Amino acid sequence: MSLPDAAEAEAALSIGDLADRTGVSAATLRVWEARHDFPVPHRRASGHRRYDEQHVEVVRDVVRRRADGVRLDVAIEQAVSARSGVEKPPGAPSVYARLRHTHPGLTPQRLSKRTLLALSWAIEDEFASRAHSAHLFGAFQKSGHFDSAQDRWDDLARTMASTFVFADFDPATVAGTDPAGTPVPVALPDNHPMGREWAVVCDSDELPVALTAWEVPGQTGVRDSQRVFESVWTVQRDAVREAARVCAHVASDLGAPGADAAAQRLSAPLSWVPVDLAQVTALFNRVVAYVDHDVQRAR
Repeated sequence: MSLPDAAEAEAALSIGDLADRTGVSAATLRVWEARHDFPVPHRRASGHRRYDEQHVEVVRDVVRRRADGVRLDVAIEQAVSARSGVEKPPGAPSVYARLRHTHPGLTPQRLSKRTLLALSWAIEDEFASRAHSAHLFGAFQKSGHFDSAQDRWDDLARTMASTFVFADFDPATVAGTDPAGTPVPVALPDNHPMGREWAVVCDSDELPVALTAWEVPGQTGVRDSQRVFESVWTVQRDAVREAARVCAHVASDLGAPGADAAAQRLSAPLSWVPVDLAQVTALFNRVVAYVDHDVQRAR
């Protein structure tokens, strides 16, 4: 993967200099170039490799993403895309599938709908309610599921930069929705990959979080509350941004008002501010309390 060209005069770093600046050995950089066409050096007439400051930054970005558990090829793809203006995440428009591809270290868990509800409520109460000027996305599958949650999401949307909700809405009823301070409904067509997904994604500088789940097939006749989903959730900043970008581009592709602007903002490089572990602990405690309450109620 190549980076945009820089002036030859600026490419003064040897491969040893690049190794010293990034902490990646020269031998490893050569392997990356051979296997992944990255980083692509400038070549002197003598054939010697030369690099510039842009190479330093993108290699450091790859190292940061690798430290968060991203596969090397995906980390390179993401880091190069972040600096080349390539915005749209590749692959099928599925939040769950994209995260499983880019972050294989996220361990999926099979959870019942009741447990997913408890986890979603905890995220909404502990994270989204504290976030300001964040981008919030929710996938509900059925419009009726959103109807029962609309009051909560109306409240959450008031402090968000943008809020989009996905379900099998009737396109005729969502046309012309005002995106300012309200959830923007995105009508998913039949057989759209997100039509089988559950998601709550809050892309926030203060504390990002993403929950995504895919409904396990073959559950005809299973009680609604007992339906099972294969689920992952994370507070890794780059994973949350990846999930948010998928949602924003699906909304944009389907013509949701305000989605183009949200997708553009989410294409910006990450700030890499450390995640607040105290708030992660608060979320975990709230999840435990919600799930325990649900278990007690079911007895």
